[in-house]
Amino acid sequence: RLGAIIAWYLCLFRPDRVTALVNTSVAFMRHVFIRAGAAAVKTTDYFNQAYGPTYYVCRFQVSSSSPPLCHACLSSGLTNEVTQEPGVAEKEFAPAHARHLMTRILSDRFSERAAGKEPKDGGDDADVALPPWLTEADIDYFAAAFEKTGFTGAINYYRNMDRNWELAAPWADAKVTVPTKFIVGDGDLTYHYAGIQDYLHKGGLKADVPLLEELVVVPGAGHFIQQERAQEVSDHIHDFIAKF
Repeated sequence: RLGAIIAWYLCLFRPDRVTALVNTSVAFMRHVFIRAGAAAVKTTDYFNQAYGPTYYVCRFQVSSSSPPLCHACLSSGLTNEVTQEPGVAEKEFAPAHARHLMTRILSDRFSERAAGKEPKDGGDDADVALPPWLTEADIDYFAAAFEKTGFTGAINYYRNMDRNWELAAPWADAKVTVPTKFIVGDGDLTYHYAGIQDYLHKGGLKADVPLLEELVVVPGAGHFIQQERAQEVSDHIHDFIAKF
């Protein structure tokens, strides 16, 4: 998620402004988020190699020569084949589509399975079974927010990921020196990135985040862990932050 990456950057750039961090879902992947040495891979190249050019991060990149859009935001249900010229994503992710988008996105676990899945058609939201942790009132709330703001800001963040990777190069050898707790669901796509479990469990994350105090893997949880396991995540946050 965007928040996790931004939190890692904040703690990397300005640890003096952060007392402690509880981060979720997206681990600190130095070579993907920072142009750091020979092992570094540009962010969009990493996702393109892992999941192909139709993966949503790749598809949001503006290019008049891009292949047709096969799916957006995993199983959003928007399947019109388009070329990703400037304005196309904004049209597909128009505020008028907010409720449809939020229903489709939040109903998917953002799992390894979902990353390679292409929806059959736009679908009817009435056919989507909401998970137990998600209500129609939740959908209404998120949709109302995006109907006001649109999705352009979020899309542009993805478009700027490679630039952020370049700009972070001066911190190539820096470590995250903030007391940290990291939480991830074992059903989250981010927990199944190539090599990520070895990185997490065999000392890689601890080497990059030397003040990492705890790594929590939540069985059965997906990407939206703060909603799927709201009380459990809140307890983890409270227990950790209370120490400071």
